[in-house]
Amino acid sequence: MKPTPLTALALALALIAPVAQATAPATSAGVAWQSAAADADIERAFARAKAEKKPVLLYWGAKWCPPCNQLKATLFNRQDFIEQSRAFVAVNIDGDLPGAQKLGARFKVRGYPTMILFSPEGQELTRLPGEADAPQVLQVLQLGLAGGRPVKAVLADAQAGKKLGANEWRLLGFYSWETDEQQLVPAAERPGLLVQLAVASAGAGDAETTNRLWLKALAASQGGQGVKPDAALRERVRGILGDAKLSRTHADVLGNEASDIVKALSPEAGAERQALVAEYDLALKRLEADATLSRADRSQALIARVQLARIDQPKDSLTPTLPPALVQDVKAHAAKADREVTEGYERQAVITSVAYLLGQAGLWKESDELLKTSLAKSHSPYYLMSQLGGNARKQGRTEEALRWYEESFAKSEGPATRLQWGSGYFAALVDLAPQDAARIEKTAAQLFKEAAQDKGAFYERSARSLQRVGAKLSSWNAGGQHQAVLNRLKTQLNGVCAKVDTADQQRATCEALIKAPVKKG
Repeated sequence: MKPTPLTALALALALIAPVAQATAPATSAGVAWQSAAADADIERAFARAKAEKKPVLLYWGAKWCPPCNQLKATLFNRQDFIEQSRAFVAVNIDGDLPGAQKLGARFKVRGYPTMILFSPEGQELTRLPGEADAPQVLQVLQLGLAGGRPVKAVLADAQAGKKLGANEWRLLGFYSWETDEQQLVPAAERPGLLVQLAVASAGAGDAETTNRLWLKALAASQGGQGVKPDAALRERVRGILGDAKLSRTHADVLGNEASDIVKALSPEAGAERQALVAEYDLALKRLEADATLSRADRSQALIARVQLARIDQPKDSLTPTLPPALVQDVKAHAAKADREVTEGYERQAVITSVAYLLGQAGLWKESDELLKTSLAKSHSPYYLMSQLGGNARKQGRTEEALRWYEESFAKSEGPATRLQWGSGYFAALVDLAPQDAARIEKTAAQLFKEAAQDKGAFYERSARSLQRVGAKLSSWNAGGQHQAVLNRLKTQLNGVCAKVDTADQQRATCEALIKAPVKKG
């Protein structure tokens, strides 16, 4: 998921059963997910996989995560996926289970959701593109289950100029580059690599894979890195946009990456860019109306239309100038989604996305109303509360924003989620009410107290949440005017750090959160 409600991977049923009862009972109704929250759970899963000669599918997600809920609503509940799951050991790591963040560090997973397929011996085969259409994800899964080579070996051969089969090129084309976490390539080198792969794949006879690699390369080519578009590439993209079948095949990339693709192809504002935007908009309108796509994907197509309509306007404009017909489409789409989406997982994915859409269109009142009326229908209302806080903040309603951020933290559940939501509330406090030293100190102290109770607090997402708190404290005290507060918090933190394991640099992470207190002369 991009910071904007993009749709990227999503995952598993929130199995909150005790770790001692790690394996969910197999039923005809769903996938027999094995919950993992510690290394011992993982070892049992791989021991079973090896004994049964089955691969392992690991899903890393969280209860609140919209794209995770999208996976639950569109992939994990499909009968063909459920039947396919008998061919692998399904492991679910809920990011809020004790020890889950440590497992995140072990498997190099950071973003929710992430799906990784392993061989029975524990070798990573590939990362699945959860943002893709469910049937496409299934196809990639089947490629991995068919006994193919690890994607790392396939990539090495591609870079060496060796001949690859169509299925191996497809494995590269549909690899989850967004959740790679530098397993295959450093992030800065990804755009260039995708260009190389797109060029090399052209001789394999699989135009679908080549098209996808070019689109991915354009999407990753921020600031002109990697791709230097020429007439042939522009014509290729126009061909994809103008062909209903081709644009449907690549709906996820076209919808999620519209602005980046347009800016890469046409870096300067002007007639050429507007002509491309017009062609792109027609393709997105088709996708928006395509009932074979999920509601979340159709919403994303409309989000992309709005983003393209405001591509040359100030990024932070609260009231963008949009075509009246597009504004009406947004209103009608939001009303229909609110009326028709009732299933819990799907609603968490769709309504949060539609609320963002309304804001992007400048319909802030409608966005707020949709979120407020959806609070009681959400299994994770704190996510919607944080969106309400964001809406209020953008419109300059500071006190209202802080109330929503505070309530979202208060209602959040699970150790990793509470640290993440708490750090968000804390950052808003420092930014919007820097004079409220008492509340800032109280909130930081609460987060350190909760970190002390969580053995995974200094791994992965939780560690990054706490580091955000430390960075905000440092900026708040840039002139030394709040040093007494920092000294008290540092004393509290020292007590926490003293009890933190030194393994994996956890204690060092803890000790680095706040600089040493100023010594009094």
